[in-house]
Amino acid sequence: MMQVTAPVTYKSPLHEMTQTTSTCLWNDSASIQELTYSIEHGAVGATCNPVIVLGILKKEMGAWKDRIRALIEERQTATEEEIGWQLVREVSIKAASLLKPVFDAHHGRNGRLSIQTDPRFYRDTESIVQQAQEFDRLAPNMIVKIPVTRAGIPAIEEATYRGISINATVSFTLPQCMAVAEAVERGLTRREKEGKEIATMGPVCTIMVGRLDDWLKVIAEKENITIDPGYLEWAGVAVFKKTYQLFRERGYRIRLLSAAFRNHMHWSEFIGGDVVISPPFGWQVRLNASDVEVCPRIDKPVDFKIVEELSRKFADFRSAYSEGGLSVGAFDSFGPTRRTLRQFISACLELDGLVRDIMLPNPDAA
Repeated sequence: MMQVTAPVTYKSPLHEMTQTTSTCLWNDSASIQELTYSIEHGAVGATCNPVIVLGILKKEMGAWKDRIRALIEERQTATEEEIGWQLVREVSIKAASLLKPVFDAHHGRNGRLSIQTDPRFYRDTESIVQQAQEFDRLAPNMIVKIPVTRAGIPAIEEATYRGISINATVSFTLPQCMAVAEAVERGLTRREKEGKEIATMGPVCTIMVGRLDDWLKVIAEKENITIDPGYLEWAGVAVFKKTYQLFRERGYRIRLLSAAFRNHMHWSEFIGGDVVISPPFGWQVRLNASDVEVCPRIDKPVDFKIVEELSRKFADFRSAYSEGGLSVGAFDSFGPTRRTLRQFISACLELDGLVRDIMLPNPDAA
C-alpha cells in the first residue's frame, strides 16, 4: 500500500523561504518583541544602530526611562552622546543574547547581531577600526557595520584581519560591493597566512536596494526624466542580482544582504540565493500576509529592456551597475551615500537630544 506523505505546513512565506532555500532571514531591528516574532518565522540574525535605538526608545520609553536615569546617575561626567551610545550597546547586547543559540547552532555564520559604528567616523579609518574592536567584544555573536566609504574600505580589511566579522553598510552599488569583497579577501588571506582562525567568521555586504531606487526617483524629478515608473522599482534588484552573480563567479567568502525595502521584489527576487534578506518588522508582517509564491528567482535576470532604459537615462545607475562605475575615491560623494550618512548622523544627534531631555529637562516645558 502506497504511503501518502502529508504536505508540509509553514508558518508564513518567510518561514517557508528559510526552510526550503538557502536564503536567510535577518530582522532589521533589535526590538526584543519584533525579534522574537522574526525568530519564530525563521530569522537567524538582526541589526541595531542609532536609528533603530531611537525608534525603540520612542515606542518603549516606559521600559527604558529608569535605565537612562540610572546611567546618568552612574556616569556623572558622561555626555548625552556617551549615554546614547551606551544605550546602543545595551540594546544590542540584549538582542544578541536572544540570537546566541542560533549562533552556536550555525557555528558563527548566522545568529549575529549587527551593530553599527558611529557614522560620524566615515572619514576616519582608525576610529572605525577601534570602535569595531570594542563592539566586537560586547558579545561573541556581534557583527560590526562599517560604511563603504573611502576610509571604510581599509577599515573593513583591517577589521577582518583582526578577526571581526563585518557587515558593510551605506552600500548601494556593484563597485562598492566589489571593493568590500576584495578588502575582506585581503583580510582573510592575511589571517590565513598567520594561521589564525576564519572558519567561524560570517561577513556580509549590504546593498541598500531601496535607497538606490529612491535616489533615481529624486534624479528623475530634478532632471525632468520621463520613464515607466515601474522601471524605477527594479534598479536595486538589477544591481543586487548582477553583484551576486559576480560574487559566485569569483568565489568571494562574503554574502550579500538585501536591505532598505520598498517593495516585495526586494525579498521575492532574491529567494534561492545564498544571501541574507533583512526586512524591517513591518515589512515582515506584510510579506507574511502576502500571496507571493516562494520560489527561487535569484538567477532570473531583470528584463534587458528595463536595464537598458535605466542605463540610458541615468548616469548614476550606470555607475551603480558597472564594475568600474565608481572609484573608491568617489564613494563618499555618491548621492545615496551622502543622503544615508546625513540621515544616520541626524539620528545620532536626535538620540543625543532624547537623552538630554532626561539629563537636563527643559525648565520652560509645561
